[in-house]
Amino acid sequence: MKKTHILGASAASAALALGILAAPPASAAAHQGGLHFGALQFDGPGADRPQTNAKLNAEYVDIHNNTRSAMQLKGYTVRTDSGFKATFSGSFVLGAGKTVRVRNGQGTNTASTVYRKANNFWFNNSKGGVTLYAANGAKKDSCSWKANGRGYTTCH
Repeated sequence: MKKTHILGASAASAALALGILAAPPASAAAHQGGLHFGALQFDGPGADRPQTNAKLNAEYVDIHNNTRSAMQLKGYTVRTDSGFKATFSGSFVLGAGKTVRVRNGQGTNTASTVYRKANNFWFNNSKGGVTLYAANGAKKDSCSWKANGRGYTTCH
């Protein structure tokens, strides 16, 4: 089973046409600054079966840029504890103070939502973890969860 998926940039979004800007500081995983996870929907509402694109897209994680500069995310990877991952490609730029939602299934990428373009669920419903890595492999943030009856958690 292929677990890697590439997240492209939307040509329609002017925000994505920005150039490469400075990398975040080493403390980027901290909520007070840097790039970090926000909301995480690890178990979408309703039963997982039958599997549909809407149910796949109900699983998502938000990545927030809490800096004063736009950040180039090309090569950044979101990886689950179970080995599923999504890697940003192209010239995807996340604006200062902006959030991008990484959804699991199929869809058209925009400046605020990108799609993993997978045909399988990537988060474990009972417990798990997810880690954000920079293009150079440096760990930027992580978040873990346990089933809570809502299927949702806030990472910071």
